[in-house]
Amino acid sequence: MKKVLWAFLLILGTFQQSKAQSDNLQWLDIELANYPYPYPVSVLELRIQNQDLKMAYMDVIPKNYNGKNIVLFHGKNFNGAYWKTTIEALSNEGFRVIVPDQIGFGKSSKPHHFHYTFQQLAQNTKTLLDSLDIKKTAILGHSMGGMLATRFALMYPDTTEKLILENPIGLEDWKLKVPYKPVEWWYNNELKKNYESIKKYQLVSYYDNQWKAEYDPWVNLLAGWTLNSDYKTIAWNAALTYDMIFTQPVVYEFKHVTAPTLLIIGTRDRTALGKPLVTPEVRKTMGLYNELGKRTQKEIPNARLVELENVGHLPHIEKFNGFIKPLIQFMKE
Repeated sequence: MKKVLWAFLLILGTFQQSKAQSDNLQWLDIELANYPYPYPVSVLELRIQNQDLKMAYMDVIPKNYNGKNIVLFHGKNFNGAYWKTTIEALSNEGFRVIVPDQIGFGKSSKPHHFHYTFQQLAQNTKTLLDSLDIKKTAILGHSMGGMLATRFALMYPDTTEKLILENPIGLEDWKLKVPYKPVEWWYNNELKKNYESIKKYQLVSYYDNQWKAEYDPWVNLLAGWTLNSDYKTIAWNAALTYDMIFTQPVVYEFKHVTAPTLLIIGTRDRTALGKPLVTPEVRKTMGLYNELGKRTQKEIPNARLVELENVGHLPHIEKFNGFIKPLIQFMKE
């Protein structure tokens, strides 16, 4: 009886804490004008798909610049700000760090109509690098950014000196298990989101039901947007990028990657697109990063694997030292 009471009180306490955090959410501008980034933000003007768009980015050039560069690609539910400690550590080692917010994300434009492809986002990033006169660079991608980083490396092998994939999604083809849903379905799903549903998704998928207070900012960012009267525009862009992820797998092209590659994988991660659309039995076979990391290492020529035990979807947030040490070592080779 005492155990049942204790469990009830624990659940009640968690609910009350989440409600308090939800009640104190900050309204966020559609381009995060009222949200400070850790380093100065610049803007690249782009004319693409018959419209003028802005691509925000941070470009951190250290005083002890060693001539080496690295581009950090954010995940779908994130933006460049969550790379703060990674930028600091890399720049302290002399690396120039370029951190774009892709179109549709963070401080960049949220177009009302846009044909999202990983090729388009990779080309946008190449345009940014050309504007900065960067000829060679390492490419690091996390989550959705891992799919984009892979596409960039395939499109621009002469630019990509090294490829680093941190818990990338797309290590399996979800189309083989998950029924297709149109963009409108994803859009309506986005419109229903609130603080509680966003946190629940991240808790279950990213952190395997192990939450820490330092994960709160990345829930608050997404939830703060739901308070914006332009949230429909944000939700529409999110729906379009879900469709991009689902319909444009890179898993079949890993064998064509030519850059030396480092996989940093938190093995507790269970992230996979479309889990609610399949049976519990099928769901158990999806997002098994303790298996996917090893499989992907075999697919990519000249790849090495660093597995981080008891770490979920965000090694650079959850276990920074375990993430940054092999990254810096790889960059210095």
